[in-house]
Amino acid sequence: MLDAFGQPQSIVVLGGTSDIAGAVVDRLCARRCRTVVLAGRDPARLRDAAARATRAGATQLSEVVFDAREVTAAGTTVDRCFDAAGDVDVVLLAVGVLSGRDNELDAAHAADVAAVTYAWPVAAATRAAARLVDQGYGRLVVLSSVAAVRVRRANFVYASAKAGLDAFALELADTVRASGVTVQVIRPGFVRTKMTAGLPAAPFATTPAAVADAVVTGLATTDTVIWVPQALRWVFGVLTLLPTAIWKRLPG
Repeated sequence: MLDAFGQPQSIVVLGGTSDIAGAVVDRLCARRCRTVVLAGRDPARLRDAAARATRAGATQLSEVVFDAREVTAAGTTVDRCFDAAGDVDVVLLAVGVLSGRDNELDAAHAADVAAVTYAWPVAAATRAAARLVDQGYGRLVVLSSVAAVRVRRANFVYASAKAGLDAFALELADTVRASGVTVQVIRPGFVRTKMTAGLPAAPFATTPAAVADAVVTGLATTDTVIWVPQALRWVFGVLTLLPTAIWKRLPG
């Protein structure tokens, strides 16, 4: 449970090898979080992430390897994480894979992106929410994207998957609110990470550190949606009102 200062003492990270997840763990461990469970798809990168968490201050650390293409096993993965952690204060869901124009008409690629970025996270979020409800407390933080707010052709497979996850998480937040469990949706803009290396940065590009700061600050609030940077909330408030013909002519 939260300590006497209201700080999380335990976190489960689904997608524990991501740059953003690592930055979040760093900050929470600096604030007395000591139990960290990292779930990831790459065992070698997961070991590196675990070493980083140990350096940050984690004293009870577990690693769980999973395959995000095995959607029906998502609940089992979540259960393994919760069982390893014991009481869970925060679950961070940061699983996804990018798409691009080079293979936008590749059915197998589209199915893979949809499974990893939408179907597995939805199944995992559902089970995580159920476990938190059983506890009677806890917070589920879902990493979405501003790409989910209005889908563009440049990355429409990924963006449409994030749009589905974003919408799902918002309704999940309403579903569990009365139980004492909170669901938060994080909508960062373009983030400079390993996953986006080589891609041209979009306006309002941000960093894993900035997203992590926003996540940690958000944990002290009841806000359902957190934009990173905050200015994107107002930018997309305008962009969502643009006529389709103008929207499609915007660069990028």
